Amino acid sequence: MRVERFSPDPETEPRHWVRHDQAFAMMLRPGSIEWGSQRSALKKFDYAAGDLALCDRHVGEWVGLMNVTHLQLGVSDAALLACSDGAYGEVELSPSRKFADPRLSAMVAAVHAEMVAGFPSGRLFLDSLEQAMAVTLVHGHAVRHRPVQIYRAGLGSARLRRIKELVHAKMEDDLSLEELAQSVGLSTAHFARMFRKSTGETPHQFVLRQRLERAKAMLRAPDARVLDVAVACGFKTQQHFAHVFRDVSGISPTEYRRSLVGSERTCTSETNSGDTPLVIGV
Repeated sequence: MRVERFSPDPETEPRHWVRHDQAFAMMLRPGSIEWGSQRSALKKFDYAAGDLALCDRHVGEWVGLMNVTHLQLGVSDAALLACSDGAYGEVELSPSRKFADPRLSAMVAAVHAEMVAGFPSGRLFLDSLEQAMAVTLVHGHAVRHRPVQIYRAGLGSARLRRIKELVHAKMEDDLSLEELAQSVGLSTAHFARMFRKSTGETPHQFVLRQRLERAKAMLRAPDARVLDVAVACGFKTQQHFAHVFRDVSGISPTEYRRSLVGSERTCTSETNSGDTPLVIGV
C-alpha cells in the first residue's frame, strides 16, 4: 500500500495529474482543493478533517488550490481483486470528490498514526488495514462487482497449526498477510476472513499476541535485556515494544520483570519462614 502525506501547496498554477493505482485521500485538517476535468473549469471543494476523496484512475484531472493537509493512499489491485470474487484485471471504483465514511476514516487514521511513529508495527499491520480498506471500497464504491462472498466455515486445525508454526519460526521477521495466506494456500482476503472466524482475532492481533507471550517468557530470565527481548520477538524498537506491552498488559516490560522478581522473593521468604523439622538421631 502506498502512503503519502501532502501539506498545503503554495503553487497557484493548476497541475494535471494521472493516477494509475486506485488512490483515495483523507483530509487531516480543514481546507480546500480545486478539482476539474478541464483546467478552465475547476470546482472548489471545502473539506473538514476526516472527509474523504476517491480519485479518478487512468483519467487525467486538473488540481489547483490544495490548501489542506491530507493523507493519500494507493490500494493495490491485488487487495481489491482479493475481495471481489469473480473479478479479474482491475476493479473499477466510482470516483467521488467528497464523501464521508467513518469506518474508512478510522482505518486511514490508524495508517497515519503508524506513519508518524515510523511504521513500527511492520508489513502485516499495513497489509491487514489495506485488505479491510479494499473490502470497504469494493462494497461501497465498485462500479461493477459481485457481492463479497461470506464464508461460513473456518480454517481447519491443520492449517491453524501450520500458521502458528510459521509465526514461531519467523517471529523476528516482518511477516506479511500474503506470506501467511500462501502458507495455507489461500488468497489474502479469504485467509483473513477464515482466520478471524476460526480464532476471533485478525492475523495481526494473533501475531502480536504470540510475540508478547514469547516476550513474557524471555523476561523471566534475569539476565535478558529488554532490548534483546524486543528484537527477538519481532519489534523494531524497544520503545514500540514497551508501548505495545503496556497497552496489552497494563505495565511496562521492566515493571513486569520486577513483579516476577517480587513474587519469587515472596515465595522464597514463605518457604524459609516455616518450622524447621526436628531430626532425632538414633
